[in-house]
Amino acid sequence: MEKEAPAAELEILGECQYSGEPAVVRPSQPTPRHTLHLSNLDDQRFLRFSIKYLYVFAAPAAVPADALRAALARVLVDYYPLAGRLRPRDDDEGKLVEDCNAEGALFAEARLPGLTAAEFLRGRARPHKSWRKLLYRVEAQSFVAVPPLVVQVTRLGCGGMILCTAINHCLCDGIGTAQFLHAWARAARAGDGDALDDGAAHAQPAPPFHDRRALRPRCPPRVAFTHPEYNSCAAANGNEAPSLLARLLGQPLAPVSLTFTAAHLRLKRQCAPSLKCTSFEALAAHVWRAWVRALDPPGALRVKLLFSVNVRRRVKPELPRGYYGNGFVLGCAESTAAQLTSSSSAAARYGVRLVQEAKECVDDDYVRSMVDLLEERRGARPDLAASLVISAWTRLGLEDLDFGAGTAAHMGPLTSEIYCVFLPVIGDPDGTTVLVSVPQAAADRFQQCCLGFLKDADVDAKLVS
Repeated sequence: MEKEAPAAELEILGECQYSGEPAVVRPSQPTPRHTLHLSNLDDQRFLRFSIKYLYVFAAPAAVPADALRAALARVLVDYYPLAGRLRPRDDDEGKLVEDCNAEGALFAEARLPGLTAAEFLRGRARPHKSWRKLLYRVEAQSFVAVPPLVVQVTRLGCGGMILCTAINHCLCDGIGTAQFLHAWARAARAGDGDALDDGAAHAQPAPPFHDRRALRPRCPPRVAFTHPEYNSCAAANGNEAPSLLARLLGQPLAPVSLTFTAAHLRLKRQCAPSLKCTSFEALAAHVWRAWVRALDPPGALRVKLLFSVNVRRRVKPELPRGYYGNGFVLGCAESTAAQLTSSSSAAARYGVRLVQEAKECVDDDYVRSMVDLLEERRGARPDLAASLVISAWTRLGLEDLDFGAGTAAHMGPLTSEIYCVFLPVIGDPDGTTVLVSVPQAAADRFQQCCLGFLKDADVDAKLVS
């Protein structure tokens, strides 16, 4: 098993030097003025945050901030809700709507001459809290008051740039943000022209589909499934599950980053021939088992794995092409800790099968039932008491962003959280980086469990924490 020397955590010293107040970027042409009603999948309490991406472009791939700002104004003509503002619905204060009023996105420009792209890339494995300075902080009294789109372009001492974006999760899911970012990049490559012909590699993105009524609740609502992703295990677990969540939130956390190259392919082979599975299923089950083993809860504790399932093609009729709102539901795998973490070879297949079953149950009926559940139980939140949450940013094309001078040298989240992110590996389409924050006391054990489950000595798993 190959291990790299641990990479130093990069603390960014000094403060960003802003050229002035952030610019307000409005659509370059008139846009429709109306209220966009959000679906119940959009308007979930646990999605009331912004998805924060961080891109690093070396000097040859950096583009002028003026070009990015002008391209943003052009792409906001199509994605005009991102230039609006959220507000409570007039007839229901518990729900949000989007005022499509063209108030504009925020676009900040800064310089950080003491940092180079090469220095960042050497210490990029684990996000550091100092990275937060790379995204302009909006002083607002509530989440609703923050513009749905905030951008900061930071010019580095080497001529490279860091691009950070904060995109409101109530308006877009991961697929939707990737769709928007590629449309913005395409507008930048096209310049002031109306069209761009640069081959299949940059095919025309689907026009955005704004209307969310395809996911409206039924009347009356009909909740036909138990939906364990929203139902607590507290009755079965007694007082043990809250203590597990308290352990995660009540002590210092350490980000752990592991890059799997061919390892997840070997994980798939461990399940064969009795069980065929995808790379995601194998790796998700593997990381879940390692996470539970590292936290070492009581064997009888019921633990869950929650992960996003794209429903665009699972509902009937399918969601329209270009739908960029939240088109996912949470799949939920559940087990006792003892069953999941057994060292037998059958336990690995057991974990994978639980993930598969959680995916397989998500069909049109299940999605409609979940939408109705969210209608009946306003403010419902996923059960996080003893749960690992995985968000897959792979296979979305996020790493291929090109504003006209070349693709990014790094793409990842601005921060590391207690939910786990599967990230693409630039230059390795088969690779996946797993990033998650765990209690400091459990970080080493989590790493060992992730690598220890891979018993073959030649597994290509690189430890980059």
